[in-house]
Amino acid sequence: MSSDTITREQAYITYLLRLADDRLILGQRVSEWCGHGPVLEEDLALANMALDLIGHASALYGHAADIEGEGHDEDYFAYFRDDYEFTNLQLCELPKGDFAFTIARQFLFSSFSYFQYERLKKAKDEQFAGIIKKHLKEIKYHLRHSRDWVLRLGDGTEESHKRIQNAFDEIWMYVDELFYTDQIDELILADGNGADLISFKEEWKKLVEETLTEATLTVPDWDQFMMSGSRTGMHTEHLGHILAQMQFLRRSHPDADWK
Repeated sequence: MSSDTITREQAYITYLLRLADDRLILGQRVSEWCGHGPVLEEDLALANMALDLIGHASALYGHAADIEGEGHDEDYFAYFRDDYEFTNLQLCELPKGDFAFTIARQFLFSSFSYFQYERLKKAKDEQFAGIIKKHLKEIKYHLRHSRDWVLRLGDGTEESHKRIQNAFDEIWMYVDELFYTDQIDELILADGNGADLISFKEEWKKLVEETLTEATLTVPDWDQFMMSGSRTGMHTEHLGHILAQMQFLRRSHPDADWK
């Protein structure tokens, strides 16, 4: 994509949608644990994290709609786009798997989001910065909670150790996309509203490696084959299924009054 094909406003909208799509789809995945958590306390914790993520997505979609100025709202972005129009990370759309898989994914995403949002809270756009600062408080909880569970599962029973190790091994091929950057990121960073992902990549890797080591887990190979393409609309087959479930009612009754 050349600089002649996209305006800074379009780039900003795309940037906001990427952030929102990640959180909507992951929130939907985490919500699948409602009523199925291993213990009641964790059932509630996962439900709350899912609500946090979907709430974060709603705020970001709303801000994107305001900037776009075409009469859209957060419902439009969530329910009336097709799978190829979504730009969420493939990491976020993978099936929930077992509890260990959910925890491993949440830890990787929350730790990345923490470093990302620490930089985004200084955004030039004051409304965007305000949204980020509010959400950062919840992201810190998500990180602390998921990290604690990584330690408990890794340094727990033989079965829990095996499951969390298998989860990290399975999900590892999707982590490189966290740090994907293109012209969109460059434009937004130049305008003072983006986060330099490369600036904290090593810090993030250190946190991940130290956590897995403390949990008596083996850190998977960083140089293995990595998936790519989600920021430009390339997804796994799982996204289509999750959107079909999530969008069906709203698309079936597009003019319904929900009040």
